[in-house]
Amino acid sequence: MALIHTDDQKFKDVIAAAPIALVDFYADWCGPCKMLAPILEELAEEKADSLTVVKVNVDDSPETAGAFSIMSIPTVILFKDGQVVDKLVGYTTKENLIAKFGL
Repeated sequence: MALIHTDDQKFKDVIAAAPIALVDFYADWCGPCKMLAPILEELAEEKADSLTVVKVNVDDSPETAGAFSIMSIPTVILFKDGQVVDKLVGYTTKENLIAKFGL
């Protein structure tokens, strides 16, 4: 599946369809979010057979952001079988994402 942009209306369906999903809550105006974007794109490409990277713009999807208590961005949440497994707030490196989430 690789990289998917979603919104409030499609979020639940996207997560339900992905056995493992790494969800990036971001905003277009957010500097650290822009720095994290290419890292997530790389992960989506490298792990396309086992991982779905999902991007949710908090400005366009306030219901989803609120449902997961997103207070700071970027926030990355790992879902397995539709359930939250772990969460990371703020910019980080690719190596840290792989180590933190066991990717």
